[in-house]
Amino acid sequence: MAGLSMADIEKMSARDAFGLALSEIGAENVNVVLLGADAIGSTRAAGFAKRFPDRTFNFGIAEQEMISAAAGFAACGKIPVATAYGFLISLRACEQVRSDICYPNLNVKLMSTHTGLTMAEAGTTHHSTEDIAIMRSFANMTIVAPSDSVETVKAVRAVIDYPGPVYLRMGRGETESVNRGDYEFVIGKAITLREGTAVTIIACGIMVAEALKAAAKLSSEGVSARVINMHTIKPLDVEAVLRAARETGAIVTAEEHTVIGGLGEAVAGVVCENSPVPVVKVGLNDCYGIIGPEDMVKQRLGLDAESIFKAAKKAILHKVD
Repeated sequence: MAGLSMADIEKMSARDAFGLALSEIGAENVNVVLLGADAIGSTRAAGFAKRFPDRTFNFGIAEQEMISAAAGFAACGKIPVATAYGFLISLRACEQVRSDICYPNLNVKLMSTHTGLTMAEAGTTHHSTEDIAIMRSFANMTIVAPSDSVETVKAVRAVIDYPGPVYLRMGRGETESVNRGDYEFVIGKAITLREGTAVTIIACGIMVAEALKAAAKLSSEGVSARVINMHTIKPLDVEAVLRAARETGAIVTAEEHTVIGGLGEAVAGVVCENSPVPVVKVGLNDCYGIIGPEDMVKQRLGLDAESIFKAAKKAILHKVD
């Protein structure tokens, strides 16, 4: 990408990778337009704005109006990319997302940054830990949560080409690299990063890296753990979930999000209806985030490898032979 190596991209934050990919896509597709709400710089879409000022529209602090305008652009055949923080798209502009975009099934791309607890020190109002549940409840909405910067680049391209409304969930800071640059990213198709037979850990976003650490610790104790990167939460890769249930007999889900309505409940729903096995969910347990340094907050709330490790032990303990 623009002379950058995969090693260069691996060092980026997801939002920086998003900005890079969007700028290149803009040069290839004149129908792509950028909409911002006074955060084009912090969402890292400024590169596109600088190259294509005539296709960039800043609405100020007016997320609802931005979303409604995006619907209008889509109705006219454009591919609007609306950028904002996760809590603003999913909460402040919730009605507009539902009624203006999802109900008419318009081709709008919601590129959401600063999601999860990556704004831990900014306070609970800026935490985005309900967005997956909200977006997942809307008909026609597709939800993608890349696990690192490499996957973000691939996901942005896939999202632009994918028909209908899409919510792309990204964090703020640098991500730990878990994907190789040569793999094929397909919306709705999970990626098995590690094979295992005793338990499966299904994770999304930054929790994929924590899942791999937990699997390594389990392996050191003789426990074989499969790790699945469920980058697409809706539509869920049902086949991958059912295969994991059949072949390992126990599942742990991990997400930087409340366990209510997110990845965990999506996986548990599939398992309960088709191939019942123990499912243990790692995430925020019906609570709000706390304020403090990001790493400390995530550890205190159980969003780390150690919590996944303990959840896997619990799931295995409840396996039915």
